[in-house]
Order: sequence, then structure tokens, then C-alpha cells
Amino acid sequence: MTMPIWISSGWAGVIDMTGWRAWCVGAWMLLGVIVAQAGEVKVSDATRFDQVDLVDVGALIPEATLEIRYAGDDNFVGRPVEGYLAPKCYLLRPAAEALRQVAADLAGDGYRLRLFDCYRPVRAVRDFVRWAHDLADQKTKPRFYPNLDKSTLLDGYIAETSGHSRGATVDLGLERCDGARCELLDMGTGFDRFDTLANTDDPRIDGERKANRQRLRAAMQRRGFRNYPLEWWHYTFQPEPTPATAYDIPVQ
Repeated sequence: MTMPIWISSGWAGVIDMTGWRAWCVGAWMLLGVIVAQAGEVKVSDATRFDQVDLVDVGALIPEATLEIRYAGDDNFVGRPVEGYLAPKCYLLRPAAEALRQVAADLAGDGYRLRLFDCYRPVRAVRDFVRWAHDLADQKTKPRFYPNLDKSTLLDGYIAETSGHSRGATVDLGLERCDGARCELLDMGTGFDRFDTLANTDDPRIDGERKANRQRLRAAMQRRGFRNYPLEWWHYTFQPEPTPATAYDIPVQ
């Protein structure tokens, strides 16, 4: 597949999207390796959140909207994902405290966070990979990957490991509030849309949708979060508190 793309953190020219996406994913993973000083990411044997200071973000930011997709059916798998026993959001304390600052910054301008995913257990990532290998299950294709063959999703969209499992990555959108009424801002695609339109700086996204993405990115960057440029919703707190450690505690 080829696509015109633009670089401003970013994209330019017409290239093969499969190769380009793989390059971007590889570069992002390399950054993680550098941060971890080339150490292998290991899975902690912790069984409780308090053992590793993963904190309940819903309690820390009670005004945030929690729409934890993988705890229900409204996601690309089409069912609750293994490891999600409750629709809750946990992050390591430094990331959670920084996100609370983001929420406070935005509240003054009438905006509120909507959280789609936070810490993700290792077992959930493995569940994603099993689903991706099941090519007979295509029920979510029209909504989440209408322009892709499912067999390509493991080529840069779904990975064997996830930064979410290290406890400092969050997937989120923005709501605009008018009094007690809040509405989700239009970002040009839904959360978890497997498509280049979801790239944060895709040039086909313009006007209000572009402004909404930029508003979210500016607010997150101000408090130390870095955007993954292939997904407008995906942010990782820097420096990661435990770059060489992943966790597999169920969300509950």
C-alpha cells in the first residue's frame, strides 16, 4: 500500500506504508531500548498494585471520564480482553501525577480528559496477538480496520509487547464541557482505528479536528508526555519510571 505522507514529526512524499510504518515502530522501540540502556524488559512478579506504586487514576482525577474499552465489548477484539476485570485506569505514580496536572491545566479552559486505556497487563497484550492470528474472526473489521487485511495487523499495529505494560502510557481523548454537559471532541478517527488517518499529523486531518489533536498534544507535552506519532491518542510519560520492567497484574 502506498500513501502520500507529510513530515512535521511527520511525513513526506509517497512511500510504501507497510515499510514506513515498520520503520516508525522500529524507531519507537529503539528509543525504548536506549532509555532502558539496552536492557531486556522483564515482567515483574508483583501481584498487587501497591507493591509497585501503580495508582488508581480514577481516584486521583475523579473528574476524568473513564471509558476503558478493553474491559467491555467496544473494542477491536469485540469482547473483554484478558486481564481487564474492571473498567479502571492505573498508572505508575509519576505518570499519574503528571496526568493530574494535565487535567488541571485543561479544566481552566473547559476541557476534560477521557481515558480509553492506561496500564495494560502483559496477558492482555498476548490476548491481542492471539486475536490477530485468528483470521476467521472478522466481526470488527468494518469499524476498526476497514482498509486493511487482518493478516497485516501484526506488521506494526499490534505488537508482541506494549509500552502500556510498563505503566507510564495512556490512551486518551478530550471532552469539551459546557457546565455539566461534556462532549467528546472529534479527532478525525475513533480510538484504535487501524489506519494512517490516525497518525497524529496526517495531512488529511485539518480544521477543527487538527486543532483538537494539537490541543491534546500541547497539553500532554507540557507535562512530560510524548506522543506516538502513528496514534493521536497514545502518550508515554518521559522519562519512564520503570523502562525495563513490565507488569502483569490484572486490572481490577
